[in-house]
Amino acid sequence: MSELKNLEHELDRFRLRVLAAAVFVLLGFGLLAARLSYLQVVRYEDLAAQAETNRTAVLPIVPNRGQILDRNGEVLATNYSAYTLEITPSMVPDLEATIDALAEVIDIGTRERRRFKRLSEEGKNFESLPIRTKLSDEEVARFMAQRFRFPGVDVKARLFRNYPMGEIGSHLLGYIGRINQAEKKLMDDWPDEQLANYKGTEYIGKLGLEQSYESELHGQTGFERVETSAGGRAVRRLSSHAPTPGNTLRLSIDIRLQALVEDMFGDRRGALVAIDPRSGEVLAFVSKPAFDPNLFVDGIDVDSWRELNESIDKPLLNRALRGTYPPGSTFKPFMAMAALNSGKRSATTVIQDNASFAFGNHVFRSHGDKGLGPVDMYRSIVKSSNVYYYSLANEMGVDLMHEQLSPMGFGRKTEIDMEGEVNGILPSTAWKRRYYKRPEQQRWYAGETISLGIGQGYNSFTTLQLASATATLVSGGQRFRPRLVREIEDAVTGEKRRVANDALEPLPYKPEHTELIMRALHGVTQEGTSVRSFANAPYKSGGKTGTAQAVGIKANQKYDASKMEEHKRDHSLYIAMAPYPNPTIALAVVVENAGFGSEAAAPMARRVFDFLLLGQYPSEEDLVATRQGKSGAPIGTPRRAADIPLPGQVTTAVPLAIAAPASAGAAAQGIPAAQPASAPLRVATSPPTARTRQP
Repeated sequence: MSELKNLEHELDRFRLRVLAAAVFVLLGFGLLAARLSYLQVVRYEDLAAQAETNRTAVLPIVPNRGQILDRNGEVLATNYSAYTLEITPSMVPDLEATIDALAEVIDIGTRERRRFKRLSEEGKNFESLPIRTKLSDEEVARFMAQRFRFPGVDVKARLFRNYPMGEIGSHLLGYIGRINQAEKKLMDDWPDEQLANYKGTEYIGKLGLEQSYESELHGQTGFERVETSAGGRAVRRLSSHAPTPGNTLRLSIDIRLQALVEDMFGDRRGALVAIDPRSGEVLAFVSKPAFDPNLFVDGIDVDSWRELNESIDKPLLNRALRGTYPPGSTFKPFMAMAALNSGKRSATTVIQDNASFAFGNHVFRSHGDKGLGPVDMYRSIVKSSNVYYYSLANEMGVDLMHEQLSPMGFGRKTEIDMEGEVNGILPSTAWKRRYYKRPEQQRWYAGETISLGIGQGYNSFTTLQLASATATLVSGGQRFRPRLVREIEDAVTGEKRRVANDALEPLPYKPEHTELIMRALHGVTQEGTSVRSFANAPYKSGGKTGTAQAVGIKANQKYDASKMEEHKRDHSLYIAMAPYPNPTIALAVVVENAGFGSEAAAPMARRVFDFLLLGQYPSEEDLVATRQGKSGAPIGTPRRAADIPLPGQVTTAVPLAIAAPASAGAAAQGIPAAQPASAPLRVATSPPTARTRQP
C-alpha cells in the first residue's frame, strides 16, 4: 500500500514537472513569438533600413570645381582628372613597411614621403591620404596586379586643379589646397546644409578669387548608393544623384595685359592696378614677384615652401592688396583737390618756392635745393613743387586732410571682391591716439603734418587704394567698389549673371576743380616729369610721378642710391589716366626700390595705355629696356597684342583632352572611372621721416 502511494506521489511530481516544463516552453515560445512579432512588425522599417545600410553604402560625389576665365574667355583655372595611390593609415599595420613595399611597385620619392607624413600629421587616421598622385596607366596596372598584398591601399580617381598660365595672375587667382584641421574646426560652425555639401571634399580655396568665390566655384555634392561586399568593396551601383558643377567666373581682367605687365616687371618687385573709372572694373591686378599656384594643388614640398616663404623678395605677399607704400608726389593731385574742395586754397593762389620751407627750427627742403619760383596749383602739380604742398599741409592740418582724403578711399578698404585687403594709414590725431600706447607718442606734433603734404610721413597706402582714388579723382568724384569678377555663368543652365556693382554716392567735386586737376595731370606728360615716357603718343593722357623713400635717413644726410642696399632704395610710383579728357583707364604702379617715378613706373604705364588704346605690344628690345628700368617712349616696332601667345598656351582647347586616363587595364581591374573636367608691406615697418626727393 505504501509503495502504491509512493508511486502516485512520484507521478504527481512528474506531472508537476512536465506542467512546469510545458509552461516554461510555452512561455519561451511566447517570448520568441513576441520578440519575432516586435522585430518583424514594430521595428520592421528600422531594421530593414539597418540591413540595407549594411548591404549598401552612400558615397559622396565631389563636384567639378568651376572654371575661371578672363574677360575674353581665356582659361585661367580649370580641372583635370587623374588616378592617385592612397593609403588609409588605420587599416595598415606597419605604415613604413607598406610604403617601402609600394615603392618596389610604383616609384615613391622622398618628396612624396615627406608630403604624406605631413598630411598624416594634419589629418585623421581613418582618412584616405595620397602617397602618389597622377599615376600613369602602366603604374595603375602594376599596382592592381599586386593589390592583394596591400590592405588599406587603393587607387582612386581624383580631380586636380590646374592653372595653365603658371605664375601669371597667381596673386589674383590664389590657389586651392587640402582642408587643414584649423579649417575643419571653422567648418564645424557652418550650417548643416553647407557642411553636408562638403562631404567628400578635401580641397578648398585658400587665397585670391579661389577663396573669395568659394561658394560659387565649389558646386553641389552628389551621391552614389552602391551595394557592398562583406569586405566593404563596392559590388554594383544601385542609384546615384549627379553632382552639380561649380559656376564659371568670368573676370574683368585681360590676361594678356596681365602677362605683359608681369613681364615688364622682370625680376623687380612691385604692383600695378588698372581700373575702368566708369564702372570700377579692374583691368589688371599685378603683384610681383609671383609664384606658381600649381605647386600648392598637390601639396607643396618642403623645399619649395621654404624657398617661397623665406625669400627676401616675399613672393607670397600680395603687394597690390596688402603691400603698403608712402605715395610720394603722386599724393599731390589729391592734396590739391582737397584744398579746392575745402576752400583752403584757390587754384590761382601763388606760393613762392625757394627750395625750402621753414617750420620752427626745422627746414624742409625741395628738389636738389633748387627753387621753382612763383607756383600756382597747376604748376605745383606739373613741376611737382614740394614747398607748395609743405605750406598747404601746414594750412590744412592733419584732421582736415583726413576729412577730405578719406572719402577718396585712402586709409580704408576699397571693398574689392577679394579677401585679405588691408586699410593702409591715412593719419589723424584720433588715429595716432589709437595706434600708440604711451601718452607722449599719442600726441600729434604740428611738425609731423608738413611731410604729409608730399605723401611721406605716416602716409601708407596700397596700390589698389591709389588706383581706386585716381579713378575717383579723374571721374569727378564718381565712386565704385573695384570689381574683379564681371559675371558668373551657371554651370547647368548656362545663364550669365552680371555681378552688380552699383555706383556709390559721388563726392561733391565741382566740374571746374576736376578740370583743373585733369589739365595739370595732362601737363605732366607734356611739360613735366613724364614727358620722356609719353613722347609721340597718338592719344592724350595724364599722370603724376612719385618717388617715395623706403627707409628714413638723417636730416643732414644726402640720398645716394649707389651707396645703399638695393632693398633700402626709393620706390618708383606713377598714377595715370587715359585718354584725356574722358578717361576709360586709371592706374597706379609701384616699382620697389627703383628710384625716380619717371624712370621705372611711368614707362610701364605708357605701355599699358598702348596695349589698351592701340592694341600694341612692345617690341622685344623695348621689353628688355623696360625690365631694366632704362626705357622712356617705346623703341622698336610694336607688335599686335592679339598675335602674342600667352604663356603655356599651345592650343585654344580646354585641357579636357588629357583629363580622363581610362586604360583598358584599369577598367578591367574595376577602378572607378575618373570624372571628366568641366567644360568649356607696408615695405617700411615704421613711418619714415620726411625727405625731399625728385619726383
